[in-house]
Amino acid sequence: MFDSMKDYLADQLQQIRDAGLFKGERVITTPQNARVGVLEHQPMLNLCANNYLGLADHPEVIAAAHEALDHWGYGMASVRFICGTQQIHKELEAKISEFLGTEDTILYSSCFDANGGLFEPLLGPEDAVVSDQLNHASIIDGVRLCKARRFRYKNNDMADLEEQLKQAADARFRMIATDGVFSMDGIIADLPGICDLADRYDALVMVDDSHAVGFMGRNGRGTPEHHGVAARVDIITGTLGKALGGASGGYTSGRREIIDLLRQRSRPYLFSNTLAPPIVAASMKTLELLSRSTELRDRLESNTKLFREGMAERGFHITPGVHPICPIMLGDAVLAARMADAMLQRGVYVVGFSYPVVPQGQARIRVQISAAHTPADLNFAMEAFSAVQAESKSS
Repeated sequence: MFDSMKDYLADQLQQIRDAGLFKGERVITTPQNARVGVLEHQPMLNLCANNYLGLADHPEVIAAAHEALDHWGYGMASVRFICGTQQIHKELEAKISEFLGTEDTILYSSCFDANGGLFEPLLGPEDAVVSDQLNHASIIDGVRLCKARRFRYKNNDMADLEEQLKQAADARFRMIATDGVFSMDGIIADLPGICDLADRYDALVMVDDSHAVGFMGRNGRGTPEHHGVAARVDIITGTLGKALGGASGGYTSGRREIIDLLRQRSRPYLFSNTLAPPIVAASMKTLELLSRSTELRDRLESNTKLFREGMAERGFHITPGVHPICPIMLGDAVLAARMADAMLQRGVYVVGFSYPVVPQGQARIRVQISAAHTPADLNFAMEAFSAVQAESKSS
């Protein structure tokens, strides 16, 4: 049977290559940092990692992971409700709750699993989920797994959200689901508008804040703090694999009764090993570092402002905003791939994004700024972008 399927797969892969949409993986040879080694290339300025606060290679984070490995062992070899919970797992859950200002938190192996295991235990056929059309794939998949009716509203469009809530008025429970930050564009969700509509139409609010916790808001507590609506958000999901150390792991945080039920019925939690002890300890260290000072968050904000303003002055089209996700809009997928390759030759590691990761005709290079970058790094990158753009126009 595989012989016939093999031909089909080969044809599909060739079509992807011919359309300029094939996603290769470059292999880095160093720890994650502002500059990384890349096979067959000189050390690169890295502008495409989610290492927003530069903590992936922080010495205190690494030391905490080493200490936990020695003290707690390598892995749990079991799921939480059998014998896969250590004291440090409960401590991390408590520290995340304290940091976010929520009642309780449950850990998952990833935020993809947190979102995948959220909706089905809470919502049934008599309920409704109202979801932003640009939500992350993990929210989309999680919603698909539950039996609730599904409504979708245009990205960050409060008028359309209200219309969908009206259509869901006969549901027992209504839940609005949104990314805190839409990762392809760096657009921040209109949480005040969402919370106002949730109050008006008696709905729960769920926010995936993976691209915000650690640096958005005055104390880095994410988009609810950024917008001043933390007490009005019922559920926050997030990752430990971006700003909070860059390893792996995720969580759901929010109302205590919701977390209690997820512990009983959320399938990714019940049937997957929990986080390895070194990740748990390192994640606690990142929260400690963020609670000491806002220095990293402030530096990231300054770096983001420098890059966004500098690229705009050079005539590049970047979606307006304040987030360190800075998409350089190019439109054509082949152009985005060629420009990314040309940037690599100039010592800047970026990646072109095209369909199906982004809609057809909206190809881009997504730059992500880090607190680990220096102003000199960012000026170097901007000069490289300008040179590559000039070369593409003259060719």
